[in-house]
Amino acid sequence: MRVVFAIARAATLDVTHTTIHIAMAALERGHGVRFVEPCDFEVDLNRRLIARAHALDDPPANRRELVELLNKRRAPRRYVEFCADDTLLLRVNPLAPEILAFAQLARLLGVRVHNDPSTLTLTNHKSYLASLPGVPIPPTMVTRSRAAVTNFMGQQRGKIVLKPARASGGRGVELVHDPADHQKIERAFKRAQTWGDGYVVAQVYLPEAEQGEKRLLWLDGKLIGGYLRMRSEGDFRHNLVRGSKPKACTIGEADHSLARSISPYLIRDGVWLAGLDVIGNKLVEVNTLNPGGVHYGDALNGFSMAQQIVARMEAEARRF
Repeated sequence: MRVVFAIARAATLDVTHTTIHIAMAALERGHGVRFVEPCDFEVDLNRRLIARAHALDDPPANRRELVELLNKRRAPRRYVEFCADDTLLLRVNPLAPEILAFAQLARLLGVRVHNDPSTLTLTNHKSYLASLPGVPIPPTMVTRSRAAVTNFMGQQRGKIVLKPARASGGRGVELVHDPADHQKIERAFKRAQTWGDGYVVAQVYLPEAEQGEKRLLWLDGKLIGGYLRMRSEGDFRHNLVRGSKPKACTIGEADHSLARSISPYLIRDGVWLAGLDVIGNKLVEVNTLNPGGVHYGDALNGFSMAQQIVARMEAEARRF
């Protein structure tokens, strides 16, 4: 099996990235690994889909050495002709339209592509989770109307989180305490609109956020691990880039119940790997674009989710 990673830039990869963990696990299990950047794809004169890739066939000593090979562009460069024996993992954030186009071409050739590029713009938008019947989420709306958000806050009578419908890393996320503070609502709404596509998510703030937010990794229908993010003092967000601290957590029946509620939708819509963000017993976000969580989940809990991910790819390759 050959595993191809579509990435944004080799120079930005880090030892903590889930992409690197999966790549190292694949190499250790005897598979060839290729990294392809958006500018590397081609359709040649013979109408073949090819890409000039950073190529590795033997595992380096450790993840740090792997990252150095990629960051400094020391890995061999080879052309890849995509075929049905390949697995293509889309690990690009922000989403690049050209990656989606070439990924869909690869899928037409029989390449196993995760997650499904034909539905990725849907599943990665925060309106997706808000629209799924039967999935436990906080009261949520997605809109471009500030008046609708103001009305929503008046109905809920509590603190509200406003965030962009298509963004990550805590960018543009604001907490509004008072539904009567229209100036604060307007400022927060405009800030959220500056990121993504202009749509804004208004979501009721959950008091259980004081006890942290779980990042759970979901793989093809089941949870395989995760960890807890404890926010830094003075910040209500749980993003690691905002200073949150990772801690070990247990995955209980309530978490599995949440996973069971959303699994039929994710499977229906071609999602193979996802990050589920959970506060209390509510699902607050689903990340299908470039889900992470392996590094801290494994370090804190003492097992390898990356090995499970590659084992699942192997099982798929045998089946097809």
